[in-house]
Amino acid sequence: MSQSTIETIVGEPEVLEDEAARIEMTPERITLADGVESDPAWVRLKESATALQGLQVKDGSVPEESDKPEASALVDVIVESVAALAPRFPHEAAYLEALQADFRKWQADGLGVPDFLDSLVEFQPQLHRVDGIRHLVVFPMYTQNGSLDRHVEALVVETIWPEFIAHLEAGDYGNKLFVSLRLVDFTPGYDTNSAVLFPETVAMREIPPFTWGAIFQDREAARYRRVVRAASEITKLELPDDAASLLEDQDLAERTFVMWDIIHDRTHMRGDLPFDPFMIKQRMPFFLYSLEELRCDLTAFRESVKIQRGLDARLAAGEQLSDVEEQMRSTGKLVQYAVIFDRIFRFAITGSRVRNYDGLGGQLLFAWLHQKHVLDWTDVKLTFDWEAVPDAVVELGDAIDELYWKSIDRPKTAHWLAAYELVRGVLTPNPASVWAEGLPREVLAGPPKGYTDLVMDDEFPLSMFFEALDKKMKPVIESTVGITAADA
Repeated sequence: MSQSTIETIVGEPEVLEDEAARIEMTPERITLADGVESDPAWVRLKESATALQGLQVKDGSVPEESDKPEASALVDVIVESVAALAPRFPHEAAYLEALQADFRKWQADGLGVPDFLDSLVEFQPQLHRVDGIRHLVVFPMYTQNGSLDRHVEALVVETIWPEFIAHLEAGDYGNKLFVSLRLVDFTPGYDTNSAVLFPETVAMREIPPFTWGAIFQDREAARYRRVVRAASEITKLELPDDAASLLEDQDLAERTFVMWDIIHDRTHMRGDLPFDPFMIKQRMPFFLYSLEELRCDLTAFRESVKIQRGLDARLAAGEQLSDVEEQMRSTGKLVQYAVIFDRIFRFAITGSRVRNYDGLGGQLLFAWLHQKHVLDWTDVKLTFDWEAVPDAVVELGDAIDELYWKSIDRPKTAHWLAAYELVRGVLTPNPASVWAEGLPREVLAGPPKGYTDLVMDDEFPLSMFFEALDKKMKPVIESTVGITAADA
């Protein structure tokens, strides 16, 4: 795919996707890269990229003159290795050719700040969403929740795209940019908590239209299984049989996370949103980000309830479901468990207490369910009223949706105050909070910066339940760094 066709890609991805699948995705081509992680060319590529990282500084350049001969030799090996591996990735031919050219240009320019825009434009994994197909990915980039340094990283990844997900995406849950992946092998930047591959992390001279975003569902599923297994034992939670099956079956957990994430991802740009989409980088109180991420998760929950209940009703009426419909029905129920348990057992106690917006979302969901009496912590044991849980979770999603709907008629700072009231109506603020006490009039009359400056790093501290859980779960949470399916 050439630079000249990028506008077509952005405008008509479904046409190109269908044609790419019809022309390129033969069984022989899908399996060409099987076992590539043992290929000597991949081993050389991975070793050379890792060695090169030690010579790069934060912006990706190699500034020391004494290091440049070694770095240039490593670039030679990387380019030669990419060329050797390219026949095993025929669907990436244009990208791998451009990648070699970008490395050579960087080398010829003296290994300054790298610019891999040309190869990034050619990398189009969303056009090859076929279950099991692999990609070779090499870029100078930072890794979210991993390293902030734009160093050369190399990955072999595999697409997760079961038939029922293709059916969902082709129907009511279209998301042409979404790519679900499994980690096969990788350089140190991904031996971290990072579970995403985003084009905006790549070093480039200008920002092109982004046409894809990828999530490593195998890492999310593996983390979930380890954390929920431990938390269930600690809290003496008796899991329903179908929820327990997620902890025993990695493939099932991966498919569940794909369904969750494809709905979550598309939700960021759908609904009664404030004028500025929340995911555009802007300075806001961190609890606004909490509500946005939770809104997307609760939308995935709500839609999964709708799918499951609709298909349950057809079964009760005597209809026979197709295999794809049955997968949608059963996985829809599993998504509901996944959202709840990942949010309350992992999100709430992962990371620092400095503006931890995902942690706050987990705390909020737990407290909401407790106050609705569908979750109980009694006699040192956690229980759920599973019949009542779905409607209670949907009710919280509805409350956030109403906040968003009303926000369209409010000034920005008034929306922030309303959002704070929603959260503090469920969670207890820090006793020292200025927001809880009431912002001074001069702040209320001033610019938004004054509002954000007075938000505490830990505006809503952990409850006693989560403080106790955190102490027992900390080693388990820490053990999930760099986890893959093979470790679960």
